[in-house]
Amino acid sequence: METLPTPYPLKCSSPKTKVYLVFFSMVVCTAALFILQLKFFRPRGKDFYSYEVKDSKERAVALSKYRGKASLVVNVASACQYTDANYKGLQELQREFGPFHFNVLAFPCNQYGDSEPNSNREIEAFARGNYGATFPIFSKIKILGTEAEPAFRFLVESTKKEPKWNFWKYLVNPQGQVIKTWRPEEPVENIRQDVASMVTEIIKRKKEDL
Repeated sequence: METLPTPYPLKCSSPKTKVYLVFFSMVVCTAALFILQLKFFRPRGKDFYSYEVKDSKERAVALSKYRGKASLVVNVASACQYTDANYKGLQELQREFGPFHFNVLAFPCNQYGDSEPNSNREIEAFARGNYGATFPIFSKIKILGTEAEPAFRFLVESTKKEPKWNFWKYLVNPQGQVIKTWRPEEPVENIRQDVASMVTEIIKRKKEDL
């Protein structure tokens, strides 16, 4: 009786094919791990208070310390046509509503007309000495370009409103989302009512939680 030929194996035993399959499997696994890392393990700033910045002494500060409060985030400068009126107005708001439920958060920047060339120490001394500023003043940052401060980039991207000059203002709610913005030439009276309303709501909720 004639012996039938042995069927071909289901899996190819070629050494080249095996190498290719191993390499392909490694690529697929690496890609899958990369996607999982992006999705689950990479830290993402979901709100303004998720970020970390530096204070005037270059020490790390977690913005989460301001969560639960209202914040008016401002890019400040010492030698600008809007400096005097804005620093006075910002300190008025800080004195009236801060610091338990509200804070002005000042971020010096020298990208608008080179109007903030000073060092962090000089900036803080200027604001405290000339305007009695009691609100936090952080380290000088960049707002424009690839080196933009991530926390400030969040404000810009979430509102689609990039500062065109110094003293652009973003009102951030207790959850870290931007509620409203103002241009530098707008008087503090245009801001006070929105800040007052947010602070009143914060106080009301705290009383309800007691």
